[in-house]
Amino acid sequence: MDNKTALVLALMIIALFVVDQAYLGWDIHLFLAREFLRLVDWVAFWR
Repeated sequence: MDNKTALVLALMIIALFVVDQAYLGWDIHLFLAREFLRLVDWVAFWR
């Protein structure tokens, strides 16, 4: 992945969080945090 692709991807993710917080109010950041913790627990099980 080159720097331009990484920058575009990062800007898209930031824009998603900004739109969610400002207009939608879906609390995507909390959902993603919970799912990430579930993933970490699942991966730790297989360790």
